[in-house]
Amino acid sequence: MKVVHIITRLILGGAQENTIITCKVLAQRGHDVTLITGPALGPEGELFNQTQGQGYKIMVVNRLRRAINPYNDTVSYLKLKKLLRQLQPDIVHTHSAKAGILGRFAGYKLKDKNSRPKVVHTIHGLAFHPYQSDVLNKFYIAVEKSAAKRTDFFISVADAMTAQATAVGIGKPEQYVTAYSAIDEDDFLAPISQQRKNDFRRKYGIDEDAVVLVTVARLFMLKGHEYIVESAKELSKRFENCIWLFVGDGNLSEHYKQQARKLGLADRIKFTGLLPPSQISLAIQSSDLLVHCSLREGLARTLPQAMLCGRPAISFDVDGAREVVNENTGRLIEPKNVEQLIAACAELIEDESLRIKLGEQGKESVKEKFAPDTMVDTIEEVYRKLLGKK
Repeated sequence: MKVVHIITRLILGGAQENTIITCKVLAQRGHDVTLITGPALGPEGELFNQTQGQGYKIMVVNRLRRAINPYNDTVSYLKLKKLLRQLQPDIVHTHSAKAGILGRFAGYKLKDKNSRPKVVHTIHGLAFHPYQSDVLNKFYIAVEKSAAKRTDFFISVADAMTAQATAVGIGKPEQYVTAYSAIDEDDFLAPISQQRKNDFRRKYGIDEDAVVLVTVARLFMLKGHEYIVESAKELSKRFENCIWLFVGDGNLSEHYKQQARKLGLADRIKFTGLLPPSQISLAIQSSDLLVHCSLREGLARTLPQAMLCGRPAISFDVDGAREVVNENTGRLIEPKNVEQLIAACAELIEDESLRIKLGEQGKESVKEKFAPDTMVDTIEEVYRKLLGKK
């Protein structure tokens, strides 16, 4: 099959990693795959280099940007139509909000063939959520409903995304399937030597016998670092050997560093800054448990990544988190509830055997569910169904 994937930008992020894995595996299976993207702008780092030499073509639309801009968006839409007309794909598969809108409209309008390409959209997360104004939510829902009329099928990264989208009238339930966002599992399942773990800890001034609570997320609004800092204020008094490790960067980095200093926690909360994807496994395996307090996610990849590393996860109960985190793999807690967060962290800090047990159970629960072949099998089946292929 001839498939074109479109995504807004190839920064470090779950939607981007998902898309790159999808393109790579589809190309390995013999399909003709092209990935169209905008420039990788922003402080989050970039994944563009990972697209090289993977068996699929890559094209850059320079005006395709995340921010709404009538001029850029019009130019990008016209460029996408031109490229799709040249490529003549069987499938147009879009990702992320901006590329999802422009790409679906462009794909649906392609009329040079006897029949237009089938249009598929993956929902990695939804633009509307409880933490922004009703006016903005109504705008995003209206735009998504319009795009849904030009979408043949939706792929959700979690059942929760399907439920939220269909609840407001975006598409029909029979147009949806869930394909959990794949992870290059070898990077996380491969054991890392104790020496490398010790060296990693030493780099950030962490003792070898410390209990490390790691958070892997952009330091950005709605990612919930403030709740972790608040819990650390109490937990640091009870547990002298605890360290919190924030992996990532973002526009709130300095804010959280100042907050840590103000609370006297500068020696207890460590910041790695932006790490390349190849070091995320090292950061998690050098830690003892993962804490994720984002208020808005499709299904955070860091949760199954931690489980693949044999580490339990503590997460706010938002969106798709409960589809991987439960009493057998970690602790699921009420969003914004710092008391519950403190209690869950204290339980796992105190009990190493429980951490090990939950970590092993978590590993077994996600290995097959988040394997690249599992995800691409589902995606490929969607394509074949839409094209009437066996």
